[in-house]
Amino acid sequence: DCLLSRGLGDVYKRQHKMARILIVDDSPTETFRFREILTKHGFEVIEASNGADGVTMAQAEQPDLVLMDVVMPGVNGFQATREISRGDNTKHIPVVIVSTKDQATDRVWGKRQGARDYLTKPIEESQLIDVIKQHLNLE
Repeated sequence: DCLLSRGLGDVYKRQHKMARILIVDDSPTETFRFREILTKHGFEVIEASNGADGVTMAQAEQPDLVLMDVVMPGVNGFQATREISRGDNTKHIPVVIVSTKDQATDRVWGKRQGARDYLTKPIEESQLIDVIKQHLNLE
């Protein structure tokens, strides 16, 4: 029994270590904060500073999850989320919108674009990690 749980712990760590998160945010400050939190928790981080690059990175890099800001120049987070969640080779990737916009309409619209979750900035570290683990099935 003890051996089994230790074995599962190793599998969990391996999966957890390998999980790659794509951060799509035009704010270097926000990106830095997310990177700090995620790397501390053993995630690998890749970054895109706008929606168009976010879609391209998702297609090329096939991350395990995308953290998507909404307000960005050019292609906004809702548009990028829609492209990722409807693209043939990216629709399996969960997108979690992370935004300062805390309106119910934004949440509904975000989910309608294909987002699996919608978090409001500033986000508590524990909440962010919990939501990521939930969508990566790492609970």
